[in-house]
Amino acid sequence: MLAQDEKAQGLVEYALILVLLVLVVIVVLKLFGVALNDYYQGAVSTIEGL
Repeated sequence: MLAQDEKAQGLVEYALILVLLVLVVIVVLKLFGVALNDYYQGAVSTIEGL
């Protein structure tokens, strides 16, 4: 029974880590989304001009 509890705890820990990573990605995209989009559009324009 103890091994099963430890396995469930491990799954919960992985789920929490995954949720944290998703939140970090969302925050980063919110903060830098416009700048990243501008950079990407500039790169695309440069490639199209070749």
